[in-house]
Amino acid sequence: MKKFVLSLGVILSVNAWGAPLTIGSPDGKLKVMTDVVSGKPVYSVTYNGNTILENSPLGLRTDIGDFSTGMSLVGSKTATVRKSFDQDKIKKSHIDYEANQLVSTMKNTGGQEISVEWLVSDNDVAFRYLIPRQGDTGAMVVESEATGFRFPQNTTVFLTSQSDAMIGWKRTKPSYEEFYITDAPLDTPSKFGHGFTFPGLFRIGDKGWALLTETGVDGYYCASHLSDNVDGVFTIAYPMVEENNGNGSASPGISLPRATPWRTITVADNLAPIVETTIPWNVVEPLYKTERPGRPGRGTWSWIVWQDNSMNMADQKTFIDLAADMGYENILIDAGWDQNIGYDKMPELLGYAKSKGIRPILWYSSSGHWNDIVQSPINKMDRPIVRKNEMKWLRDNGVECIKVDFFGGDKQETMRLYEDILSDAADHGIDVIFHGCTLPRGWERMYPNHVGSEAVFASENLIFEQIFCDMEAFHATLHPFIRNSVALMEYGGTIFNRRMNRDNNSGNTRRTSDAFQLATSILFQNPVQNFGLTPNNLTETAADAISFMKDVPTTWDDTKLIDGYPGRYVVLARRHGDKWYIAGVNALKESVKLKLDLSNLGLKSDAGVVYADEKGKGVKAKDLKIKKMTSVPVEILPDGGFVLVTE
Repeated sequence: MKKFVLSLGVILSVNAWGAPLTIGSPDGKLKVMTDVVSGKPVYSVTYNGNTILENSPLGLRTDIGDFSTGMSLVGSKTATVRKSFDQDKIKKSHIDYEANQLVSTMKNTGGQEISVEWLVSDNDVAFRYLIPRQGDTGAMVVESEATGFRFPQNTTVFLTSQSDAMIGWKRTKPSYEEFYITDAPLDTPSKFGHGFTFPGLFRIGDKGWALLTETGVDGYYCASHLSDNVDGVFTIAYPMVEENNGNGSASPGISLPRATPWRTITVADNLAPIVETTIPWNVVEPLYKTERPGRPGRGTWSWIVWQDNSMNMADQKTFIDLAADMGYENILIDAGWDQNIGYDKMPELLGYAKSKGIRPILWYSSSGHWNDIVQSPINKMDRPIVRKNEMKWLRDNGVECIKVDFFGGDKQETMRLYEDILSDAADHGIDVIFHGCTLPRGWERMYPNHVGSEAVFASENLIFEQIFCDMEAFHATLHPFIRNSVALMEYGGTIFNRRMNRDNNSGNTRRTSDAFQLATSILFQNPVQNFGLTPNNLTETAADAISFMKDVPTTWDDTKLIDGYPGRYVVLARRHGDKWYIAGVNALKESVKLKLDLSNLGLKSDAGVVYADEKGKGVKAKDLKIKKMTSVPVEILPDGGFVLVTE
């Protein structure tokens, strides 16, 4: 069900009025003020009377005119926007959205006009530029933006750097896989000097929190990021020229009229609205229809622990059997299947999966002409003719999902490739996961067959270097507040092997407990989950842990933050049907003892089951009776976790 209401208000004459324009949220707590000061458009944001953003710049610089200086307000209009919709792949299954709208129109000294559209809802601000046709001019290159964010000086930041282009594995970066700085001073420089990726979290002293990101990016624009803090302002930055080996323009070329992507600011005096926001999906719409919804599911995946040598017929059948034993829906068959198994023998493997009731997901490289990747199949997804032929082969062989890897850039040309892959796949009834990729910006709603994106230090890094095992808990306590708050996150976790190797007695050492691993299956939200389980886990891991993993869902009807602080610990509740799954992990060196308030979950029973670590025995499930909903005692050990499942 979807409802959309737009109630127009009066049109204001700004020249006659002569005052800044102000728009507030329905509850009146969040306010945006916008004005033109000395010819430069600016805006500010307050929450509960506290300054979140001081006067911050607005505007675009284009090849046909400058819309960042020499501007004057010429008019505005207001409206109320209400929308209700169902969404099957994000943190909530039903969303009711209400916002107040302001469209302010400005012109430059040459008489060219541009508008800024504002939507302000409880805890969320979304804004974008509306660019009309400029006389006979119907095409424009947006060379840069003045758009910025000026936080008060006492603000601290939780950010991850934008990488250099054409570095890393086989020159595939940037791919949104860099370390975070947490609670760092506002002027902390980025590691590579290119600023920071979306999303970014900001703590404004004891006055509030703000989460910045963007949404609604498609093939008509590039993706952007934040610059370093310069003179107190983070500004919108476009891709680097060097990305994707120099292919494609770094500045978006657009037809007119056109709206830019939305930039969003989630604001609150506590972290719950940050974690629970749905703004990336509230302001976008599906771009096409598919014959069926994207298929959620759980799957096995040999590569994550058994690595490249497992890409053979026998090992893949073993993991198909493991998926069947676990009651899972999928198996991810990773890179090299085309060479090690071969196209001629793949029907046998795919037929075996079908006979077991398991759906195969096949891996592809995104291309071969902007990096040095040798993992195959390559050159199957970057051009339309070969891609459509491959999609037909996939459909004819019963493959309903693919994983496409190694994109390495945010240019408009790359956004078009993402969109083209999704569109062609949709025409053939195929879902798509992206890996080595950009942050999905509203894509869960825009593209119905988009079912996963990495864009994070995912589980593969646990295999590559010990430091990622050492920092696993730290990263896990960040993602619910930042990366996974604004988009689904295909992490590929829940690894029970103590050592990161097939024989389980060599390789990097896992620091986290088994209960921690259970908790991440809840904390990390993605409708398609490819878990790092291996056949030996069925006998070597506690039976209660395996039982939990057989029943764990991957889609959610609601999400609530219970407690936590990014980089320290987190307790998160997700509802699937009538059951709440409450998961917590701890990144501190000491135990965290909490009294959880579960009163806002609307529990109908005081009964539940707790999965926690029992010394020397792994995970143990114990029945629980909740004595007081506002004070449920929990202790989370260092690098440990728990899951509470309500009845």
